[in-house]
Amino acid sequence: MKVFVQSVNFNADKKLVDFVEKKAMGLEKYHDKIIDAEVFLKVQKTSEKENKITELKINIPGSELIVKKETKTFEEGISIVVDSMKRQLKKSKEKEREFQH
Repeated sequence: MKVFVQSVNFNADKKLVDFVEKKAMGLEKYHDKIIDAEVFLKVQKTSEKENKITELKINIPGSELIVKKETKTFEEGISIVVDSMKRQLKKSKEKEREFQH
């Protein structure tokens, strides 16, 4: 599975990119037909503490699943969106199974 990481309004360091890729790759366990994953890391210009937006888009045949969260850190954001995506992938896989029977 390919993981594309895009950072908006800042340059993500290698450590952050590696962390994001590792977390996203773990999603392969939940769905065997993932085409690729796109992760968008954005910094909002705001006075709020929770100004980091993490967006995860997973492409599977015939569908794309998207999760988006605002958090204080990207590490926290990626952990939350990956957990949320696991649930979506499981549901998608169950629907696929039901459809086949």
